[in-house]
Amino acid sequence: MAFMAALEADLRALSAEARRRHPAVKDAAEHATLKLRSLSNPREIAQNGDILRIFLMACNVKSVKLSVIGLSCLQKLISHDAVASSALKEILATLRDHAEMTDESLQLKTLQTMLIVFQSHLRPESEEDMSQALGICLHLLESSRSSDSVRNTAAATFRQAVALVFDNVVLAESLPTGKASPARLSSCASSVANNVTRSFSQTLSQAFNYGELTMREDLTDVGKLGLRLLEDLTALAAGGSARWLHAQSLHRTFALDILEFVLSTYVPVFRTLLSYQQVLRHQICSLLMTSLRTNVELEGEAGEPAFRRLVLRLVAHVIRLYSSSLVTESEVFLNMLVKVTRLDLPLWHQILVLEILRGFCVEARTLRSLFQTFDINPTNTNVVENIVKALALVVATVQASDSSEETLAAVAGMFSSKAKGIEWSMDNDASNAAVLVASEAHTITLALEGLLGVIFTIATLTDEALDAGELESPRCEVDRMECSGQSALLCVAMVNSTWLTILDSLSLILMRSQGEAIILEILKGYQAFTQACGVLHAIEPLNSFLASLCKFTINNPSEGEKKSSILLSPGSKKLETLMDQRDSIVLTPKNVQALRTLFNVAHRLHNVLGPSWVLVLETLAALDRTIHAPHASTQEVSASVSRLSRDTSGQYSDFHILSSLNSQLFESSSLMNVTAVKSLLSALHQLSSQHISGNSQLSGQQIGSIAFSVEHMTSILVNNLHRVEPIWDQIAAHHLELANCSNPQLRSMALDSLDHSICSVVGSENFQGISSASYQFKEYQLAEESETRSFEYAVLSPLVILYSSNKNIDVQMGALKILLHVLERHGEKLSYSWPSILHMLRTVTDASEKDTISLGFQSIRVIMNEGLATIPVRCLDECILVTGAYGAQKTDINISLTAVGLLWTATDFIVKGLIGKSVQRANHMNEEEVQSGLSMKEGDIPTNEKDVNQNPLQQLVDYNKLFFSVFSVLQKLGADDRPEVRNSAVRTLFQTLCTHGQKLSPTMWEDCLWIYVFPMLEHVSHLASTSSKDEWQGKELGTRAGKAVHMLIHHSRNTAQKQWDETIVLLLGGIARLLRSFFPLLQQLNKFSSGWEILLAFLKNSILNGSKEVALAAINCLQTFVGSNCPKGNLESSYVQSVLDIYELVLQTSPNYKSDSAEKVKQEVLRVLGDLYVQAQSLFNDDMYLRLMAIMHLMIKSSMNSIDYDSELGSIPPVQRGILEIIPMLHPTTMLSSMWSPLLLELLCYLNGEESPLHKSKEVRGQNTDALANGTKRASVERGHINGSGTKGDTMVGCGWGILFVEKLVPIMANLFLEAPPHERFSAAPEIIQGLGRCMNTRRDNPRGTLWRVSAECFNRVVTDEVRQENAECRSDVNSYRLSRARFWKEVADVYETFLVGSCGRVLSSDVPSADSVTADESLEMTVLAVFGDCVLKQQKEAPVEVLQRLVNCLDRCASRTGSLPIQTVSLLPLHCSRFSLGCLQMMFSLCSCTLKTSSYLAVSETSKVSISILTKRCETILGQFLADENDLGDHPLPSVRIEETVCVLQELARLIINIETTNALNIPLYMKEALGKNQSHGRAHLLSLLPTFSELVVSRESRVRELVQVLLRLISSELGLQRLT
Repeated sequence: MAFMAALEADLRALSAEARRRHPAVKDAAEHATLKLRSLSNPREIAQNGDILRIFLMACNVKSVKLSVIGLSCLQKLISHDAVASSALKEILATLRDHAEMTDESLQLKTLQTMLIVFQSHLRPESEEDMSQALGICLHLLESSRSSDSVRNTAAATFRQAVALVFDNVVLAESLPTGKASPARLSSCASSVANNVTRSFSQTLSQAFNYGELTMREDLTDVGKLGLRLLEDLTALAAGGSARWLHAQSLHRTFALDILEFVLSTYVPVFRTLLSYQQVLRHQICSLLMTSLRTNVELEGEAGEPAFRRLVLRLVAHVIRLYSSSLVTESEVFLNMLVKVTRLDLPLWHQILVLEILRGFCVEARTLRSLFQTFDINPTNTNVVENIVKALALVVATVQASDSSEETLAAVAGMFSSKAKGIEWSMDNDASNAAVLVASEAHTITLALEGLLGVIFTIATLTDEALDAGELESPRCEVDRMECSGQSALLCVAMVNSTWLTILDSLSLILMRSQGEAIILEILKGYQAFTQACGVLHAIEPLNSFLASLCKFTINNPSEGEKKSSILLSPGSKKLETLMDQRDSIVLTPKNVQALRTLFNVAHRLHNVLGPSWVLVLETLAALDRTIHAPHASTQEVSASVSRLSRDTSGQYSDFHILSSLNSQLFESSSLMNVTAVKSLLSALHQLSSQHISGNSQLSGQQIGSIAFSVEHMTSILVNNLHRVEPIWDQIAAHHLELANCSNPQLRSMALDSLDHSICSVVGSENFQGISSASYQFKEYQLAEESETRSFEYAVLSPLVILYSSNKNIDVQMGALKILLHVLERHGEKLSYSWPSILHMLRTVTDASEKDTISLGFQSIRVIMNEGLATIPVRCLDECILVTGAYGAQKTDINISLTAVGLLWTATDFIVKGLIGKSVQRANHMNEEEVQSGLSMKEGDIPTNEKDVNQNPLQQLVDYNKLFFSVFSVLQKLGADDRPEVRNSAVRTLFQTLCTHGQKLSPTMWEDCLWIYVFPMLEHVSHLASTSSKDEWQGKELGTRAGKAVHMLIHHSRNTAQKQWDETIVLLLGGIARLLRSFFPLLQQLNKFSSGWEILLAFLKNSILNGSKEVALAAINCLQTFVGSNCPKGNLESSYVQSVLDIYELVLQTSPNYKSDSAEKVKQEVLRVLGDLYVQAQSLFNDDMYLRLMAIMHLMIKSSMNSIDYDSELGSIPPVQRGILEIIPMLHPTTMLSSMWSPLLLELLCYLNGEESPLHKSKEVRGQNTDALANGTKRASVERGHINGSGTKGDTMVGCGWGILFVEKLVPIMANLFLEAPPHERFSAAPEIIQGLGRCMNTRRDNPRGTLWRVSAECFNRVVTDEVRQENAECRSDVNSYRLSRARFWKEVADVYETFLVGSCGRVLSSDVPSADSVTADESLEMTVLAVFGDCVLKQQKEAPVEVLQRLVNCLDRCASRTGSLPIQTVSLLPLHCSRFSLGCLQMMFSLCSCTLKTSSYLAVSETSKVSISILTKRCETILGQFLADENDLGDHPLPSVRIEETVCVLQELARLIINIETTNALNIPLYMKEALGKNQSHGRAHLLSLLPTFSELVVSRESRVRELVQVLLRLISSELGLQRLT
């Protein structure tokens, strides 16, 4: 155990120390050590006194070291309860002896041991022991031999001993154990308000701890001991001697300090125990009264400041803690203190008294108790009022002081120090002027803090009454309640008795002070007192403090400055100043803080200010002007800084904060009750109205005040939208008043504010509109619906009033702008005000100003685009009519056009309703079917009635009526005299029908057509026909050289009639769209047939009598109708015939007109004819097809002209070009297969330039229709005509039509021929071949033309395809087939004989052709030759032998050209001619060759047999000619042409191999044929027939010829089987 070990160590140390001089102590210590080892705990040590005695023995030897060790061990024993209580007297005796010793360490050790005794179980309980113990402490305290440390320790020990004594009294008397804090309130708190709060919380805790105490007289022994001690302390404080403490004297200051401690700490003792209270009343209070006297000279210690301070503190404790029981004494004390403040005493004395009075003022409970005890009681003095007045007098001394400025600066410095937590202390040596000023400042500071303490105390007590329910919170919504509670009445009495005095003092200091801390503190007082007055409904103090506070908010400029400045509030446009202003408005920190205080007060008291709002608002209006003044600034910023830099600088945070506070004040109006809001609005109205006058010239300050009122009225409205109904009338009335002013700036301001206000109200969540208010029919909701309707009218009625009653254009436009904003943002919430809105907007159309109409129309556009779904049903029709009114107005054409577009939007909405209605009708029918089998119970509502009750809106909408309303408006606009408007209306009407036609019922379709569409056609046609044809002049743009300059107008739109033509074009386009999209539906209508006739007549008239664009539009209408319905199978043949009739009539009539317009119409008709046939092929019969061809022929005939377009224009006439475009489209269908021959023959007539046989047959058909009923018979007649005309010669090609036309026609005809069916093609093939041949023969007359080239290419294609055809289908009539094929081959032979022999390989012109032309011609010739040989001769199957001979002879004739020429001229032959001749010769070799194994082997063999004999003769002739020429020339060289020809022949002969049939056709002896056949060596038999010629060529001079001949001879030897012998 550590304690036992420590004792043993101490005993050893004691033994060692006493070993030399005190052996007895040494022995006793050793004995005690041994004894200690036998003990185990402190209790055994206490029972055995040996251990204690050895330590007391050590102390009694009077040795310092031994005594220190002994006292230390004694402390340990006492602390561990190892000492018996019986040893107390012995211990006290030992300590008393040591107190007499002069050693400081022993004295301190003694006091330490004494304190441990007091705190242990050994504490003295008898009066003698306690007196002896306390006497030891007092002896050391008062001993002259004691050092300062010993005295201080003795004083502290004595204080603790006293505290222990009174603690024992509290315990023994069973008193509350809670102790009041002995420490006074520190004056270094940052603010007086904090002091009041702290003191209030402390007194509340004391009251809670003490509770209700009952006075009693009996005392316990401990209580008596404490009473004896208190009496001795009082006697010592009074300068007497203590009887019980055995102390003759004691410093009075120390005694007073102990008394202060006891009185402030042990309050229950004096409030409960009568004996103690009597001592307090009779002894202590007498002592204090004597000490407080100032009319006698106090000597010695009693005159010192420290003694005075303690006396005053004791007085303060008595008053604060015991005034309720010591009323008279407290009253005397307070009066004496107040009196002291008025006496000419030292400043330190005044300061001490003022500190006490300040303490009373900042302690809420104390001040309340004093006021209740004295001021309220009529028999007592008004103590609190006297204190306030005394403090105010002290504050007022600053005015009489010579150094008032220095004093005020010092006061400000003291407040600043306290704000920083630094306590200012007074120097006792007040000898110099600085200390004097500081002392005076200290007195004023204390007095000012006392006054502020009164204010904050009143505020604190008011809050307490508020919490207790005695007062109503200023933020409460209910009506105010009267002040009836005790606390509330007390607060009212305190306010009434003190406010005037406090206000004078605070306003004085605030006016003259500049320090930030003192200003803040005073303004806090202003705020607290004003708020308390507001809560207490003390009107006069409230207004007085508000007025005083407002004086310190703004430094108003001089009158001259007011006149030179123009200020506006935020939210309105800022006007630039008329002059350069350099006068600045500076807000000092005092102003800024005062403004903040004013804001705080207004926030706190907004519900109770009432008429006082005017004071606040005037100040805020001045602040608003200051903030927006051009050169306004705070004091820290130079006034010369520009406003731009100020706005962007952080130095102007004060302005931003004030502006924010200003806004927040009005935003907080949402927390006010309705009465308060009305009061605030009334104050704003009053502020604004006092500046409005009949004079339109207002100063800047007046305008600024009005703007301030208007802006913040709007702010209040925005923040009270949840309860806007009670306040709307006030706001609207003021806006109307401003809007009717003569000042335009005020009107603009009112309109902007009204815009914001109405939009905010309508946009609020609580606004009852159609979107949120359902259709109710219950009785208890009728009143609410009526209120909603009335309020909605009230909100929007200012707009109607402004537009209708105010004649200023800017006001009317402003009303329209506001309406536009409302509709754009919140139109869906409106319900009951729509009739007045639409009436107002319709009235706008009568205005003469373009801008006004534009604004009104913007609203209509918003309604039509976004609001149709939310407009009440009863207003939809009116809305459409209003839109039509804007379309009909003549001021702005763009508005009219846009209005037409809005009608289109309306149709979308209407059609959606039609769809929904049809769906509901279907669902309703289904429900009726389900319910038809059920019996209806009695009282059940029918389905229709249920629907009406559930949703009456849907039942009320007549979508058909709305649809026809739109059409009616569009029909009227379609006759407008402005082209753009009527065109847009027409376009919209038809677009509507086309887009939504599927949703319309047949009945609606009939109404649309017969009421709107057809009447519009008739009316527009009439207007167009009666319109003027005079040319217009464009708008005058200015003048040049004295002449007017007009805007150019395009010639197509420079007359009224041309403008109407455009409208007709749009009508036709719309009709085309209707026919394209809805023809099947329209066919089912009852009157469609008559309507169709009307439409056809209109179209016919448009084509025949209209302008070009009208005619083209009519044609396009017909073609669109046919093209869109024919592929779907929606048309009957009669409709196509009617269209064809119109086209035929137009083309029959159009030749009479030669204008460009008529030509264009003809071209278009031709184009659509082709399209008509393509689209309606399935509906065409033979007669219709023939009519189509007749129409085409008529057009071609009309295009005949004596002028040669090829030479004159170099192009095809437009009509002919159109014909060429449609001819490929006239491809007969399977049903019209019999029309192929007429078509091809018709084309041949065009090719030959002859009259059409169909045209002739048409005349014949008129005479005898039965004779032409058979298509085959008709074709025979036509072919006969062509055959008969074929003898006229090749000069007929292109006669009357033009070569270019024929050139384009040839490939078209060839393509059609190739597409024709075989059974239709074979009969026309000869004529086609003949026609192509004629075109090919034009090469002789026009070798550089393209017709022969095109024809040759087409001939190659036709003849190739025709030769390859099997024609199995055509062989049913064998005789006819053979006859046709014979004619075909005859024509082929004729073409080749004419073209190849007469045109190919020849020089046809004396002009030298270009190289490219020669190359192209040669290429084409070779192509024709290749087709001739490879495709015709080799692949033919049924060509007659005589035709084959003609064809091969044709080749031979071409091949003989080079050889037939004399040697003198052969060298002059052009190369391409010689090459063509060689090509023909090579083709003959190819025909005889048997190497080509094809499917047509028999045909090739037949051709070979015919060709071989002709070929061998030609070879013999060429070789013989070569020998003859070589002999004739002798040594002269032969022409290269001749040599090349001979070499080619020899080479081809060497390569040629023939078959047996060809061998049999050779002119060689029969035996040789038989021998060759037996040996199967007939492939070279043709060489045997030429062997004699070869024999002669052996001696030729041409080496190549000799070599080739040798080769041929070797081939012959091989063919005969001959070989060399060696």
